[in-house]
Amino acid sequence: MNLADQLARIEQAPKGPSVGAFFDLDGTLVAGYTATAFFREQVTGRHVDPTTALRSLIAAVDGTFLGGSPIKGSQLAFAALAGKDESLLADLGERLFRTQIAGTIRAEARDLVRAHQRAGHTVVVSSAATRYQIGPVARDLGIEDLICTELEVHEGLLTGAIRGRMRWGREKASGVRAYARTHGVDLSHSFAYGNGTEDIDFLATVGQPTALSPDTGLSDAAARFGWPVLRLSDPPPSTLAGSVRTLLALNGMNVAAMTGAAWGLLTGDRRRGVNAATALATDSALKLAGVHLRITGLERLAAARPGIVVANHQSSIDPVVIAAILRGDFTAVAKKEAKYDPRALLGSLLLDPVYIDRGNSEQARASLDAVADRIRSGTSLMIFPEGTRSPTPVLGPFRKGAFHLAVATGAPVIPIVLRNTGEIMPRGARTIRAGTIDVHVLEPRYHWSTENMADEVASLHAEFVETLAHWPEEA
Repeated sequence: MNLADQLARIEQAPKGPSVGAFFDLDGTLVAGYTATAFFREQVTGRHVDPTTALRSLIAAVDGTFLGGSPIKGSQLAFAALAGKDESLLADLGERLFRTQIAGTIRAEARDLVRAHQRAGHTVVVSSAATRYQIGPVARDLGIEDLICTELEVHEGLLTGAIRGRMRWGREKASGVRAYARTHGVDLSHSFAYGNGTEDIDFLATVGQPTALSPDTGLSDAAARFGWPVLRLSDPPPSTLAGSVRTLLALNGMNVAAMTGAAWGLLTGDRRRGVNAATALATDSALKLAGVHLRITGLERLAAARPGIVVANHQSSIDPVVIAAILRGDFTAVAKKEAKYDPRALLGSLLLDPVYIDRGNSEQARASLDAVADRIRSGTSLMIFPEGTRSPTPVLGPFRKGAFHLAVATGAPVIPIVLRNTGEIMPRGARTIRAGTIDVHVLEPRYHWSTENMADEVASLHAEFVETLAHWPEEA
């Protein structure tokens, strides 16, 4: 079975909250195991003594490969947390999500979750993991309900014990049945997704089980019970080819930019030279990196310039994509740290961007005020209103600096929606993957004022969300 088949099954299923969709976490929603990141952090941060860490590791290997208790390793790891402040574990979960786990969420699993949400189904993460591992992932996917292993907390401190039972194997299935009874979910029409042998009982609780990228034991069970099998794609790792493409792209961008700038000096027309350098540099970088742009709505761009170009931000490649579309006559807003990044040096010399100190609101406002005259004189501004790169495709809140500039200058806001950039170059990645980036230019928005700004920003944010969820057909 492929993803389209499963999406069709969801579309044809009964609608409404009486139908459940229960998702395992590790190896299902995310590639790999979130516990690995937590364990590594506990060990490297010396929050767990080496003896306890070694015992937990041995128990985990014994339970996974040698027939020992499958939950003993986790129990030892939980016991080592006794006396720790629960808030520190919650903060650790948020940090590890941003830096390590967010990039492992499977895009196809995200599609399945969204399909169930569109159908009005009750979507739940059901996992042996703790809510500190699950919570950030679930929130990013828009899932509110969890069936998970709960750690015991007393007066804000972890006791090292489990409250209730660890939701592994049959206990996960028991948790789903209990949840269904209390939430009015009809399991006979419900869906469940898991990847491991331990998920057999869990999947058997529903009428519509699916084995996602299953291990050997679950594959055998799926064949025996006639369950559909769907194999998902994991986020691809960095490769030598990707490193070579990235190096070629950087070098090609620099050579092209210098060629254009030199041409401007020779002709005595700096502005024309900068525009030529920008177009040559971005085109060369994308081509050498194996990245193709699929653009819709481009005809809306020219008539609205000069304007304030706002785009969603998930990847370091986003500015290159926007620059390739604008071609010239624009500048950008960047965080102050980028001013000293050697990779951005040439772009800084060409575009003379506005650097913002996000920790100093007064300086940030002054910097934005300084760019207003450049906009009035015919220079468009590229800005990412989320303020920082999102670790996943979920759109963050918009800051209002760009929209205050629209009020001050009378310039229109030109919204550009980017899709797939996080897959081409994930946050934190140093290499570019070949592929296609989708770009959609929305209708420009004119006549901004402070009176209606909050409503207009909320409306624009909603339009971005809607576009990302229901991408326009290619013209």
